[in-house]
Amino acid sequence: MDALPDISGPEHPPASGEAKQLVVLLHGWGADGNDLIGLAPGWASRLTGARFVSPHAPYVCDENPAGRQWFGFRDRDPATVERGAADAAGIINAFLDEALAASGLDDRRLALVGFSQGAMLALYVALRRPAAGAAVVSYSGMLVGGDSLAAELKSKPPVLLVHGDADPLVPFESLAQAVGALGALGVAVRWHAARGGGHGIDPEGLALGGDFLRDAFGA
Repeated sequence: MDALPDISGPEHPPASGEAKQLVVLLHGWGADGNDLIGLAPGWASRLTGARFVSPHAPYVCDENPAGRQWFGFRDRDPATVERGAADAAGIINAFLDEALAASGLDDRRLALVGFSQGAMLALYVALRRPAAGAAVVSYSGMLVGGDSLAAELKSKPPVLLVHGDADPLVPFESLAQAVGALGALGVAVRWHAARGGGHGIDPEGLALGGDFLRDAFGA
């Protein structure tokens, strides 16, 4: 069996010393781990015991050789995207298991935060892990593999979905589709529509994400 790629990226250590929670930040298509680690300092005041890690996706981006991708995204066919997410999930799960073990934590102390393609994977991975994590925060993402989720669902962590209603890249309708599908499966889901927001993370959504993580961890 081939060795899995090393996706280690930048980290932000806990403000209070020993890690009590692990927050993994999954970046979008064409970026890398440096793109989201900047969220950590603002959230650290709410989560003083959190270790933030922001891995680099394993592959060079098809459209931006300076960036990375979790899977190819030129072909947006849903079946192709789902296969890409499934392949990337194996790499991410191995990374999560190693990072949790290194901090002496289990999934109850784990939160996944993703943006765009990283948000798709945060949802895909978290709902299929054997043990439920503490929370998932999805920015400008969509629910990949929704048709197969009922058969593959293993965990129901609480989910926050944030999406701009003027997003030109990932359709805003993806928010309602994900809310409906997750709710039908009994997943506790909250959502925020960023009015006039594009493909990004607005200040209100950022604050909501930090509060959601704080409450999920009981911090």
